[in-house]
Amino acid sequence: MFFDLIRKRRSKRKFLQKPVDMESIDRLVEAALRSPSSRGFNPWRFIVVDDPEILEKISSSKPHGASFLKDAPLGIAVLADTDQSDVWVEDTSIASIFIQLAAESLGLGSCWIQIRRRNRSEHQSASDYIKKVLNIPENMEVESVIAVGHPAESKPGHDAEDLQMNKVFYNQYEQPYNL
Repeated sequence: MFFDLIRKRRSKRKFLQKPVDMESIDRLVEAALRSPSSRGFNPWRFIVVDDPEILEKISSSKPHGASFLKDAPLGIAVLADTDQSDVWVEDTSIASIFIQLAAESLGLGSCWIQIRRRNRSEHQSASDYIKKVLNIPENMEVESVIAVGHPAESKPGHDAEDLQMNKVFYNQYEQPYNL
């Protein structure tokens, strides 16, 4: 089941104008809360957004790679209390992909929108902009926003032949690993 899921999963940036039902949202939240966290610190926080006006504001958080969020029925902001853990980036990244895999398992499409270390403008980071839009406290940082919805596009999974096996080694670097 897991391998079927990862073989077919692709980022989706086009969504049907159909809301995500509350049962599916609950399952996405559960997946996020079940994601592994270093030392069990769970520094992550999640903001579920289905308000079209707020989604449109967030879609302008950076010049490239977020505009499609305005057409998504759902966005989940993944953020962390940076004082709670020194590996909050890793923990929020794991939670982000758990949301994406859960979305795929529910027949939904999703796309990760990178926020951390991205700028909205020369004078404002994407994270600071989203913090204002979503009323997030200063001690928090936004890692990503996951756009979620019923996909309006179909993409085939990546072929096994496209896997970059040249980047996998066995026992020592430069000793090829073969599947």
